[in-house]
Amino acid sequence: MRDFSADHRWLSLNTATVRKQGDLVAIIEGCGRHDIRAIDPWRDQVAAVGLDRAVRAVRDAGLELSGYCRGGMFTSDAARRTEVRDDNRRCVDEAKALGASCIVLVAGGLPQYSRPGSAVSKDIVAARAQVDDALAEMLDYARQAKLPLAIEPLHPAYAADRACVNTTKQALDICDRLDPERTGALGVALDVYHIWWDPDLAGQIARAGRDRLLAFHVCDWLVPTRDILNDRGMMGDGVIDIRAVRGAVEAQGYAGYSEIEIFSDDWWEKPMDDVLRTCIERHRTVV
Repeated sequence: MRDFSADHRWLSLNTATVRKQGDLVAIIEGCGRHDIRAIDPWRDQVAAVGLDRAVRAVRDAGLELSGYCRGGMFTSDAARRTEVRDDNRRCVDEAKALGASCIVLVAGGLPQYSRPGSAVSKDIVAARAQVDDALAEMLDYARQAKLPLAIEPLHPAYAADRACVNTTKQALDICDRLDPERTGALGVALDVYHIWWDPDLAGQIARAGRDRLLAFHVCDWLVPTRDILNDRGMMGDGVIDIRAVRGAVEAQGYAGYSEIEIFSDDWWEKPMDDVLRTCIERHRTVV
């Protein structure tokens, strides 16, 4: 396993971690102050400053993109299927312009939550089938752009409103159905917050192998967790054995960034530079 203790070369900042402290340009400037070499921006942050300005800021800062958040949200009623397709094609175009290494996909939950205004449904089996169909369509478009897609399984608590793909096994089953030849076009983004509890995790990481492991995200699970969305912990403040999960991923040959992604009302209240300094320190000592 790589030694992160001497520097933070392999730290990437998911820009949601400091989204309340400044816009994307300000975050990029903050990364420059702290010699952070990679980011994973969110689409709404790019839209807020404009794609052209975001592209220039990334280029001028010499940053790499460990991913682009987020594509997907595939589930909808029939009236919104074209909206889903067009939105995900725009996501591919944006990610290509920014030079992202992959697009992180959140599958979507029940249609009325993934695409507001959709007809109400409780059929999660149908939602999962729709994910396959819509993802296959997006994959065809992404292949033309030579842009890999990374399915992120989310904790089961998000099954209704954000993602009906909840385990690494589910995500890899989709990969095997849509990309059986393991071309590198489709894989997984594994976030310890969502997968640390899974008793089958080690076996599924081994099943993924290097060619399916496209992104690795870190934060921590607090006990108690006061809010399932916005109370993630800084690495080392919770119960996840982050280093063990990274070891399993790297044992398969993963050699990319450990991306810090923290949704936290507490950390969003702190000055950006304080958060970034803490991220660096914990990346060296805990990740």
